[in-house]
Amino acid sequence: MKKFVALFATSALLLGACGTTGLEGSNTEDNGEEEIENIDPNDMVVGLSVSTLNNPFFVSLEEGVVNTAESEGTEVSTVDAQDDTAKQLNDVSDLIQQDVDVLLINPVDSAAIEPAIESANSAGIPVITIDRSTEGGEVVTLVASDNVEGGEMAAQYIIDLVGEGATTVQLEGVPGASATRERGEGFMNIAEDGLDVVDSQTANFNRSEGLTVMENMLQSNENVEAIFAQNDEMALGALEAIEAAGLAEDIVVVGFDGNDDAIEAIEAGRMDATIAQQPLEMGRIAMETAFEYFDGEEIDEYIAAPLELITNE
Repeated sequence: MKKFVALFATSALLLGACGTTGLEGSNTEDNGEEEIENIDPNDMVVGLSVSTLNNPFFVSLEEGVVNTAESEGTEVSTVDAQDDTAKQLNDVSDLIQQDVDVLLINPVDSAAIEPAIESANSAGIPVITIDRSTEGGEVVTLVASDNVEGGEMAAQYIIDLVGEGATTVQLEGVPGASATRERGEGFMNIAEDGLDVVDSQTANFNRSEGLTVMENMLQSNENVEAIFAQNDEMALGALEAIEAAGLAEDIVVVGFDGNDDAIEAIEAGRMDATIAQQPLEMGRIAMETAFEYFDGEEIDEYIAAPLELITNE
């Protein structure tokens, strides 16, 4: 495996004196611009850390990365954090010890991942985050859907379908994840004035928790007319609770992600809509961005993946 070119001695001294947080191991020209060593895809090893492979969305994301990498002869080493922040930190540490050429990280928690990003920075390993951002450390780019826009789309669809002032509840994702924060922010941008949001609780992006939390919400809140779940897994769990309560005809269910089970439920008329991301495309974009980085191409700090509102209409 090829390694990054070491800093010129004079540049290293200057960077150390200035306290710069740029990637160690990268070469710096006289004009201060970073010079990246070209690595042939056949010689590249990618470390991919996924928040959980117990969610079809992230299985598809991994598939997008691996398919794109394999088409160029690139090796991918995938680790599954199982929605455990401590495990993800250990996983990334292991990948750094394996001296991978680049890290693609889908954080469990945007704040908790910071030490891992900083460790990669110190080791001179570039990092690309996928779907969720990091609150610290340096990354090449974030590849993600516009979660704020997606949350706004969900709220507006509920208003269009049920009407302004509809009694609505929200299922939130993993606390601390940027996707949770941003989807909730977007939803409330529209819902604050357009809907009556009577309850909002976390179900950790998990289907079984979505079922349990929705059961509790139905007991605590009368006349619920709509639910926004910040991912499809929670939406599908909530749908089970709603159907068991005999309220399937009375409550609009909107999810987020566009996974296969949700689309099947929409086509069957059981679920109303999902804000569809394209995880395969997201993984492909992230991997291709890694290739472009080592080719010396300029990379934007944020690369947006497209969203689509999918309904049964």
